[in-house]
Amino acid sequence: MDRSIIESIPHIGEIHAQHGEFKGALPQATRTFSERMLTMNRIAPSIEEAIRRVGLKDGMTISFHHHFRNGDYIVNLVMDVIARMGIKNLTVAASSLNDVHSPLIGHIENGVVSHIETSGMRGELADRISHGLMDFPVVFRSHGGRAAAIESGELQIDVAFLGAPSCDPYGNANGYSREQDNAASCGSLGYAKLDAMYAKHTIILTDHIVRFPNAPFGIPESNVEYVVKVDAIGDAQGIMSGATRFTKNPKELLIAKTAADVIEASGYFYDGFSMQMGSGGASLATARFLREKMEKNNLKCRFALGGITGQIVEMHEAGLIERILDVQSFDLVAAESLKNNRFHQQIDASYYASIVNEGAAVNQLDFVVLSALEVDTDFNVNVLTGSDGVIRGAIGGHPDTADGASLAVVVCPLTRGRIPSIVKKVNTRVTPGATIDVVVTDQGIAVNPRRPEIRERLIKAGLPVFDIERLEARAERIVGTPAPIQYHERIVGVVMYRDNTIIDVIRQVKDVDV
Repeated sequence: MDRSIIESIPHIGEIHAQHGEFKGALPQATRTFSERMLTMNRIAPSIEEAIRRVGLKDGMTISFHHHFRNGDYIVNLVMDVIARMGIKNLTVAASSLNDVHSPLIGHIENGVVSHIETSGMRGELADRISHGLMDFPVVFRSHGGRAAAIESGELQIDVAFLGAPSCDPYGNANGYSREQDNAASCGSLGYAKLDAMYAKHTIILTDHIVRFPNAPFGIPESNVEYVVKVDAIGDAQGIMSGATRFTKNPKELLIAKTAADVIEASGYFYDGFSMQMGSGGASLATARFLREKMEKNNLKCRFALGGITGQIVEMHEAGLIERILDVQSFDLVAAESLKNNRFHQQIDASYYASIVNEGAAVNQLDFVVLSALEVDTDFNVNVLTGSDGVIRGAIGGHPDTADGASLAVVVCPLTRGRIPSIVKKVNTRVTPGATIDVVVTDQGIAVNPRRPEIRERLIKAGLPVFDIERLEARAERIVGTPAPIQYHERIVGVVMYRDNTIIDVIRQVKDVDV
């Protein structure tokens, strides 16, 4: 039959027949590996050339991830190249910023950066922004809120610059390497995964190019346009800074033991429960006390979620936690576990906490243990600004997990030095009180009036439960009432709730006369 005369097929319609030879310099089957690599790989010779190829221009939005934490080299490296190229008026949409990113101050002053969207910031950059560095307010989003903004198109990324500890020539990238030890391992690339998926252009920067295929991968080649080899992507010491620690502080240990007792009595501690724990001293210690209770009562955790620590890994390897869903690895033990343990899964930020994702894992949490800088008598929580009004933290997944979990437990000391943690009104409202169930301090527990059944269970268990107003009054008696922070009217930060509505603003701090 002459196939060339077939012009249409019933129920399918018009067709276009294939004619002649396939295009290509060599038939695929006859190409050597080297020839395929030369004609198909995505390696660009430099950051500058990759930027030229993707067409970055004034006024566009670029993104970075924060899995390298305070050891990150990528943001400063890329921004220096962009500045030399004369590109201006960019929006930097980083999943979070840290002390190491203070060179952004210069790029803001010289007009390279005009807008910032992030989960948080610290150090000199945060201090300068708090005192009015930028013409436009910084937009602060939770990890889930950022994911939702990207998915909905509210935050559109033109070019994502994503560091990866290993990548093959075609763009398959991961947070560790299977071929050799990699000092810059960061583990999960959970926040980078979504950027790579939705950005118009994605450039991977790596100091470790491996053979194809770099599998399993955190970011697939289908989401990558170019790969650039650099000398170093980060400092291993800084990448694992913030890294987890076992507290010896008596106050933190008391809070942790009480938090574990609260969880045990709450009704959400059963065989097959799910949880998320923080990486702070009290949160880590809470996990230790929970482990003792799990072993004593022969209970297992169905899954642990979120930022993962070595302690969670140890519980997994001991058979106490069945699955780990990892959006960010907090230490080297967690990073190694992601490489070696079959049921340690890296997830993206949408799967983790996006409000537009009906399957978000935060909605499956039985309980979450969260920290706080301040909690007020309406149970609102501040994790973003300090007692002086200066930005010094990050929203992270705080409001996402508090909203999604069946039980949200906040742990904090009643006072820090001469500063109360339980106050009449928080400086900055980040997580609404309606989503917080229990506050645990070293001097008592407060239960949200919305959860009378929890209060009844805790009292029945003999735990020291008080009205939150009583805890606030006790803190005030101990340290007094701090002088109110002096602000200008100018807004330097806009705080978004996880549904990307505005929950609060941050105003410029007035300089204090010495």
